Amino acid sequence: MRTKAMQWLASLLVLLMSALVAAVVWQVLSRYLLASPSVWTEELARFLLIWIGVLGSVYAYYTRSHLTVDLLSERLGEAGRQRLEALQRAFVAIFALTAMVIGGVRLVWITWLLDQTSPALGVPMAMVYAVVPLSGGLLLWLAAHTVLVWHRSGRALSEVADG
Repeated sequence: MRTKAMQWLASLLVLLMSALVAAVVWQVLSRYLLASPSVWTEELARFLLIWIGVLGSVYAYYTRSHLTVDLLSERLGEAGRQRLEALQRAFVAIFALTAMVIGGVRLVWITWLLDQTSPALGVPMAMVYAVVPLSGGLLLWLAAHTVLVWHRSGRALSEVADG
């Protein structure tokens, strides 16, 4: 289930990145070849970049591609390294729950109530901000799932996280 969800997320990121490239190429072409720059492409590119960045962080967490400082973990034994990684994942889950899910839902709700829309596209800003609680939920799910499977299986946490 987790692998399928991350394959879907990877496909979504490729689609969003393709749309971003298309929007930027159209902006450049309309500005320099047609001498009439498109008014909506800059805003669309900005919103796509927000979604790619926030959803991309979830995918980077899943693939363990985030930048890390491993000075402490290198000095610990295997058991200490496992506990440190479990603690790190717990902190990620706490952050995802409090800042991204709870805070993100509040942000989306407030912008929805205030009926904020983007100037060029007319898109509700709540839709743009919806990526925050969505990504927070995915991060929370990944962190909790990994720690629970690790706790139940007795395998190394890195084995559970990788597969």
